Amino acid sequence: MTDCQVTDCEDVILSMRLIVDQLNDVINRLENEAIKGMLQKTLDAERIFLMGAGRSGLVAKAFAMRLMHLGFTVYVVGETTTPAVQEKDVVIAISGSGETRSIANLGKIVKDIGSTLITVTSKKESTLGRISDIAMVLPSKTKDDLDAGGYLERNMRGDYKNLPPLGTAFEITSLVFLDSVIAQLITLTGASEAELKSRHTNIE
Repeated sequence: MTDCQVTDCEDVILSMRLIVDQLNDVINRLENEAIKGMLQKTLDAERIFLMGAGRSGLVAKAFAMRLMHLGFTVYVVGETTTPAVQEKDVVIAISGSGETRSIANLGKIVKDIGSTLITVTSKKESTLGRISDIAMVLPSKTKDDLDAGGYLERNMRGDYKNLPPLGTAFEITSLVFLDSVIAQLITLTGASEAELKSRHTNIE
């Protein structure tokens, strides 16, 4: 690595353009009824639990933080202070493939408890997508889609050889989508910027 010499940054620009194209494509394919259902379930929830693995888990934590800023009672599954999930709770899972074993298994437990399960995924017919009360589909290339959209063919031909790696498309898309959900929740609840700031941590 230390022998690498930077001569240009064209792949940075290309990757950003590809991500923007991906976002525009997803926006045009979103299911409005699923969005409205997710918003209503979130507003009606007694408590909200977020879960995801790896980078999707980081997106889940970012969303949980914003929900906390809005005044929701919210927890991240797997944290030591997270309480037991109960029937009136809403659990939001984030998984590009919808097949991440740990999250899919937890999703089944959520349904056994009788809680509401919402999954943000790129695969409606995945394990999580099928068992969810609401499957919020964000069509994106995930780390399991090695040839999504002809990726390997383009790579062999030298086109888009350095696409953002693995599940980056889904992770970025889900982060943008969930922050946009927060924007709608701010409108619905009438929350002010000052209220959000008042709940931000003051000991970091």
